[in-house]
Amino acid sequence: MPPSGYSLRAHAIESLTDIKRPDVPLRVVLRNTAAVILPLAVGMATGHPQIGLGVAAGALDTMFSDQPGPYRQRMRQLLLASLAAGLAALVGFLIGGQLLPILLATAACGFFGGMLVVFGADTARVGMTSMILLVITASTPASPSHALGGAALIFAGGMLLTAFSLAAWPLQRYWPERIELARVYAGLAALAREQAHDDAEVPALTEAMTSLQRTLLGRHRAHGRAMEAFGVLLELAERIRLELTAMAELHANPAIHAMFRDDAARVLTAIAEALQQGDPPERADRALQTLRASERALLDGGGNADGLAAHIHALAGQLAAAVRNADWAGSRGELRASAAETRLPNSLRSSSTWATLRANLTPRSVAFRHAVRMAVCLSAALWISRLLQLPHGYWLPMTAAIVLRPDFAATFNFGLLRVLGTVLGLVLTTVLLHVTPDEPWAHLALMAVLCMAFRYLAGAHYGIAVAALTGTVVILLSFEGVNPGLAVSDRVLNTALGCGMALLAYVAWPTWERGRARAALAVMLDAYASYLRALAQPDRGGNRNDTRTAARTARTNAQASIDRMRTEPATPPELLALARALFANGNR
Repeated sequence: MPPSGYSLRAHAIESLTDIKRPDVPLRVVLRNTAAVILPLAVGMATGHPQIGLGVAAGALDTMFSDQPGPYRQRMRQLLLASLAAGLAALVGFLIGGQLLPILLATAACGFFGGMLVVFGADTARVGMTSMILLVITASTPASPSHALGGAALIFAGGMLLTAFSLAAWPLQRYWPERIELARVYAGLAALAREQAHDDAEVPALTEAMTSLQRTLLGRHRAHGRAMEAFGVLLELAERIRLELTAMAELHANPAIHAMFRDDAARVLTAIAEALQQGDPPERADRALQTLRASERALLDGGGNADGLAAHIHALAGQLAAAVRNADWAGSRGELRASAAETRLPNSLRSSSTWATLRANLTPRSVAFRHAVRMAVCLSAALWISRLLQLPHGYWLPMTAAIVLRPDFAATFNFGLLRVLGTVLGLVLTTVLLHVTPDEPWAHLALMAVLCMAFRYLAGAHYGIAVAALTGTVVILLSFEGVNPGLAVSDRVLNTALGCGMALLAYVAWPTWERGRARAALAVMLDAYASYLRALAQPDRGGNRNDTRTAARTARTNAQASIDRMRTEPATPPELLALARALFANGNR
């Protein structure tokens, strides 16, 4: 991206070439794919393919509500998504044949679904699921009895996905919490290996620790003795991070500093491995003994200069406590005493649902503007698809619902990648169907491979994932008797129109980040000032934890605001340079 200003060409190239590392575990890919493929397989084997299609469609549309987090939180999100899918499908089936009622329903669904962005990405997915199912089922209106049956099948697909997602709950009760903790301690190990403070490592570790706080201390957290140990490990992680940062800033005795940090990194790595595998921290304990021996040797050899000794003592004690508490069978009395301090910081707590919605019912709110755009765009897309009598016209409003986002950069990226991914999917599906035997079971196997690719790659490169999704949907429709060649060409046309409408809707009433970046930076600097004031009051530990988390959240928000502003057209170069300078100097 040129530093002098916005370039559409550079933005497009950046979107097309930005490939991230896939972060979806294989077990999630397999269970999500199984929830889609197994109902179809059972339906085909028993002579009831239509039932299998309904259940598979429900699982496919709720798939992305299966996100990491505590089992209770995951269950809540999947149940909400399944209910939203079932209810939206029922409404679509019942009134899809009446133009005015379905237009009003899509406008209402678009508005309230769009407003859900105020509650975060997970809840926003529920709104998107309801919009997608409403416009899809509206294309095939049915009698009340058939509508109930079809909606029940879609709901059953979501519930099957839920069952697969929660199947390990009784066997691995604390698996999500352990993985989050292991991620943080692995990040601390990487920080320990850095001999100097590296600002580039801070955002990833900060995000991991904020996510860990939500997991361990949020509304849907688990309970039990292990959670007490996890709470202690969370607090120790905060202290270890501060000690490592303080040691890096001392620039004292480089040889001793490097040796001790290497020993600390080995202990932290072993703790992360023990947490991830659920094993006793025996390797971590051995690494700790080595670190203790190094501590004594280093300090006896003259490592007391420049205050380094105090930090070495403190870090060694914190690592010892972390190793002790990594074993779930540790002292419950000590754990309960430490866990009494653990609570979700004020900056991460959710306020009342209705209070949050009321506060955002103003044209100044990003969520409100997004909701209005979504309502108008969704209903207009449905009306145009009916007016032009487009084949498989529901793909037009469905694409608009998926592509339209609260900010310009995301809307542009999703639109561009969805069009190109669909065209790529046209070629890919044509070739694959040509070389695949013309047998239902062979097509089902191919659909399973494409579905796995879609789920695995969606977070890495949306365009490639959409190519796989196009093949998945086309093969799914072929089981209903739809010609694959016609289905692909119809999808390309509707996708292009839907992406164009979404981008036009955003530009018609935009929410430019350049009007919000100053406020985000001001909040960040104010949060830093509050944290410094809290540090000057050592007797108020709870306030210090709250302000530290608030500062961390404000930093993340400010960084995201600058990134969004960088990818928007007509952003004044002087404003972008000022924002970057303020952020850089505020985080030195």
